Amino acid sequence: MTGPEGTARTHAKKRLAMVVAGGIAGVAAGLAAVYGIGTLKRNAADAACAPAVELAQRLAPLARGEVAAFTVAEQSLRVPDLAFRDAQGSERRLAEWRGRTVLLNLWATWCVPCRKEMPALDAIEGKLGGPAFEVVAVNIDTRDPEKPRTWLKEVGVGRLGYYADPSAKVFQDLKTMGRAAGMPTTLLVDPSGCEIGTMAGPAEWASGDAVKLLTAALER
Repeated sequence: MTGPEGTARTHAKKRLAMVVAGGIAGVAAGLAAVYGIGTLKRNAADAACAPAVELAQRLAPLARGEVAAFTVAEQSLRVPDLAFRDAQGSERRLAEWRGRTVLLNLWATWCVPCRKEMPALDAIEGKLGGPAFEVVAVNIDTRDPEKPRTWLKEVGVGRLGYYADPSAKVFQDLKTMGRAAGMPTTLLVDPSGCEIGTMAGPAEWASGDAVKLLTAALER
């Protein structure tokens, strides 16, 4: 088509192309801004966790004997604000322990190594537990909620606070970030909520080796 009508249509197509291109550019810019902000936030969080990595490197020589499998953090990592329930059924979040070093342990009654290490976790809580340190052992049994409580009483574990997540989401959250491959899983978390180190599998937490490691982690 030629003439004025054809010229008008040609101009209209050009304007439409410019509008579409502008819209795409705007969306791209918006996404870049969003993801850019997200990256900055992640970097800020990582920077805030740098002291935990420095502490971890100082602890590395103490990861021996009964805690030889303890893997110290090599990169800044903030532990997610995990959610679970206390003995009264109220929701608790890991952020509530900010200001204290936490030995976060995930366990279940169907996990034989977990059951084996629970008395040691109870013992180290009795030895080091206080305003600066707490063992937070979270049970992830998904069926009978009374079974883990009953078992703890039977074996005489009474110093640990009772925490549970019947959905086992805490395990999935840690698995997603590469910090849980099996059970038990234990993380040492600094007062700012940053990873100091991780233990995959059981450990004799009441041993002299573990006491030295954890005591050094509390020295600042």
